[in-house]
Amino acid sequence: MIKNGPGKIVSMALKNLFMKPATIEYPNGKLHIADNYRGKLTYNAENCTGCGLCVRNCPAGAIKIVNEGTKTDRKMKASLNIGRCIFCGQCVDSCPRGCLSCTQNITLSSLSKDELEVQL
Repeated sequence: MIKNGPGKIVSMALKNLFMKPATIEYPNGKLHIADNYRGKLTYNAENCTGCGLCVRNCPAGAIKIVNEGTKTDRKMKASLNIGRCIFCGQCVDSCPRGCLSCTQNITLSSLSKDELEVQL
């Protein structure tokens, strides 16, 4: 004997037909992002000493930091491969000077692999 026969399915379909959708129509709808959401990284090069802890602690190997200046005049530059980043926040937690932080920017998709490598 079937307890959930066709009558149950029809009643559920009619009930859901008149309910408000559970999703939003992105990009037309408004996104509600949590305060502690981990999106795209930002980088403050002025505080960076080039210690490399963020690079070593990144499990995906998505961060590269290079010194484009001389030994006495440090000009640190960072790049992030968004295609590799898993947005775990380990690099932010491991930076002793607070040079890296997460933003709420979630529009990171691209049609080209070359555009996924961004300068921070």
